[in-house]
Amino acid sequence: MEPLSLTAVASVTGGTLTDVPHPDTLVTEPLVFDSRSAKPGSLFLALAGDRVDGHAFAVDAVRAGATAVLATRPVGVPAVVVDDVLTAAARLAEHLVRCCLPDTTVVAITGSAGKTSTKDLVARLLSASGPTVATEQSFNNEIGLPVTVSRATAGTRHLVLEMGARHLGDIQALTTVAPPEISVVTNVGTAHLGEFGSQDAIAQAKGEIVEALPRQGLAVLNADDPLVRAMATRTGARVVLFGESETAAVRATDIVLDPEGRPHYTLVTPAGTAPVRLRLAGSVQVPNSLAAAAVALEAGLGADDVAELLGTANPVSRWRMESTTRPDGVTIVNDAYNANPDSTRSSLQTLAAMGRAAGRRTVAVLGQMNELGDDSRTAHESIGRTAASLGVDQLVVIGGDEARWMQEAAKAAGLGAVHLPDQDTALELLRQTLLPGDVVLVKASRDVQLQHLAEALHTTTP
Repeated sequence: MEPLSLTAVASVTGGTLTDVPHPDTLVTEPLVFDSRSAKPGSLFLALAGDRVDGHAFAVDAVRAGATAVLATRPVGVPAVVVDDVLTAAARLAEHLVRCCLPDTTVVAITGSAGKTSTKDLVARLLSASGPTVATEQSFNNEIGLPVTVSRATAGTRHLVLEMGARHLGDIQALTTVAPPEISVVTNVGTAHLGEFGSQDAIAQAKGEIVEALPRQGLAVLNADDPLVRAMATRTGARVVLFGESETAAVRATDIVLDPEGRPHYTLVTPAGTAPVRLRLAGSVQVPNSLAAAAVALEAGLGADDVAELLGTANPVSRWRMESTTRPDGVTIVNDAYNANPDSTRSSLQTLAAMGRAAGRRTVAVLGQMNELGDDSRTAHESIGRTAASLGVDQLVVIGGDEARWMQEAAKAAGLGAVHLPDQDTALELLRQTLLPGDVVLVKASRDVQLQHLAEALHTTTP
């Protein structure tokens, strides 16, 4: 973080200093919202949640070295007292972007699926052309974005920000804090359909990231998604399309998946063509990597350099098509970070391709997909039928009614499917039935936390 005195922090946030013996003391390290992450020079955000109030940990943060606390009331240690901590953090981050990062290019990324993987790939490529700071994990909301911004310094060349949305206006608010020069939209799917009500409403929300661009900016849009492609009309900025479509400026041809589910393809760009061999599993990584390539080309990298860097990119964020193989040859694909109908279909397609490529038996272990509203039953039944149509050998579903809907639809379509109430029961069944060489996909919405099952399977030999 670019150093700011506590006096300056108070001025920017509209706050008042309390219990501050030395107002000129500098904040030199990024914002933190966990007192255990505080270090000398950081500023602790005392956020009040449903279960935990950060004000209770203010003393701990300062003892760990935090310069001060951003709080809504005096806490007995140096603090900047504000009306609302999140609003104040946003104001501080906006000040840092506008006043302290004049030579930093802000790249903003959103989409219903793939935005975290795309963010990781963009950061990997851009780091080859200069110091790059990117969103950690999926800290893509009004808390995570100011924290990420605060990690940048005047020497940061690229600031790569993942932006999520649960309501109209969420992305607009984030782009006000950190106005992008490059905006990327991966796709418009059915994630959070229950909250938005329709895909058109999701597209309206995601497109706010494009509307935030200046005229001299760049919109990187998915040519294969009609709702994303249509966002070109919502900006006066230059548009670059990516995808498999022949109309895409950055596209992939000759796509194949290897026996580990990793895509190989030919990258076609205005700057030339080059072969790409990804280390990341899943066909969905093709559009993700194409979007990253489009951004990197804009930064001045050549097609050969982009292809080489893509081929060296390893998984960064956990539980996203994270593939490991046990000593007995069973491969566990841990894709349990989150799930929606589009991402689940893509993961099932990759599972089926892995099985076909090496003649291996495939097992899908699925939990419910949340936030689908009135379409929940239809969506879950569709996933059951998809698993059957792809030739998955065994389907194990875990949970309540949503899981049962998947199982019943799969069974009606001719797939052997079993419905189980919890992870412990599923683990015991899989311990008894998995065979050497099987490929197992584990996927569900985040709240289901099937990553624990995936990790237990990896450490268990039948």
